[in-house]
Amino acid sequence: MARDRWLVVGLGNPEREYRGTRHNVGADAVRTLAERLGGRLRAHRAGALVADLVQRPGGTPLSLVVPTGYMNESGGPVQRVAAFYRAPPERLVVVHDDLDLALATLRLRRGGGTAGHHGLADIRRRLGTGDFYRVRLGIGRPPGRMDPADYVLGRFPAREREAVDVAVAAAGDAVLDLVGEGLEAAQNRHHAQPSP
Repeated sequence: MARDRWLVVGLGNPEREYRGTRHNVGADAVRTLAERLGGRLRAHRAGALVADLVQRPGGTPLSLVVPTGYMNESGGPVQRVAAFYRAPPERLVVVHDDLDLALATLRLRRGGGTAGHHGLADIRRRLGTGDFYRVRLGIGRPPGRMDPADYVLGRFPAREREAVDVAVAAAGDAVLDLVGEGLEAAQNRHHAQPSP
């Protein structure tokens, strides 16, 4: 099992326009993990940036993936990368923002619904299943009657940025724990952590 490749996908919108927005924390987490592990994200014909590397210790092959298109069209690149590597859904981890979690909270799960997250919905539609792993990064609810679409496309205020940066780095740890030790061990470690 440890020798089989895992795909780790960070969801977001095009970096040039949407860098630092709430909707891009999944992509931020995967970019940060690639940098930390010494991987370089390179353009892939699937419509994504991909870094292939081997996690140490343990030697687990990982492909870190950041789709380069819009969030709502994430399914196509994920499907093409999964086909390229012959990776089944049970070897897929999707890192994404979550409105239903408090700011900077991390939660891991396998399967489940999409809770209105269009990126997840598109992946589920293109793969024909929702039975993949998720690392959910809490961004909190919009204030008052603010439109959730406007909220997720907004940038974090300075007072929240440090906590978010800590959570983005912790999401990378959660991915490595999930891949290396399994879901339950990763949940026990990261669900017990208080929000920054």
